[in-house]
Amino acid sequence: MAASERNRFVVTPLCLARMTTNADEPQPRPRRRAPAGAAVLREDVTEAIRAAVFEELAAVGYARMSIEGIARRAGVGKTAVYRRWRSKLHLVLDIVSALAVQGLPAPDTGSLEGDLRLLYEVTSRALRHPVASQIIPDLQAEAARNPDIAEAMQKALREGQDGVASRILAAAAERGELSAAVDTDLALDLISGPLYWRSVVIRSPKLPKGYLGALARATAEGLKAL
Repeated sequence: MAASERNRFVVTPLCLARMTTNADEPQPRPRRRAPAGAAVLREDVTEAIRAAVFEELAAVGYARMSIEGIARRAGVGKTAVYRRWRSKLHLVLDIVSALAVQGLPAPDTGSLEGDLRLLYEVTSRALRHPVASQIIPDLQAEAARNPDIAEAMQKALREGQDGVASRILAAAAERGELSAAVDTDLALDLISGPLYWRSVVIRSPKLPKGYLGALARATAEGLKAL
């Protein structure tokens, strides 16, 4: 695979690369003239709060997270947070829900196995990110008690991944690698399940050498058998 092609696709799903890096620090932006009497919500402050939410979730979890803690971590007053969100629930729901619409570019290597391998490389890095490894299990536990969080997690974790996987399946069908009548739901489970199980559920500390390539080959063969 050409390096340029690989680099074009390697973006971190769920915005994980933006959660904890210094790139999240507020950057100066040109001032825009607001309509007379309109409240101005600075974008750099909003981004600082969003980054602080992810860091706070990773540090203390949803149950112990507070608006005060978020504001302190973001370097703003509580009022700045409340001007944007009514409560920590609405704040988390807004941010998690937004992740689902970020989307990932579908890999286009020319083969089903190659597309799966590239998808697994990107997804593995995202799921094993230090912040994601803390946030996802915590929010899943909270989702068992809160249907609003459950719905947001379902949208962010499944729809985002399935959107890419669906495009991989469609491309494979166009190339004649898969039947156009393949069971899509079963295929999506087969694509997404194993890596998520190993990385998030059993939290394997390190993937075995060659695991992602072997998983891509096995998944491709399994999909062809559907």
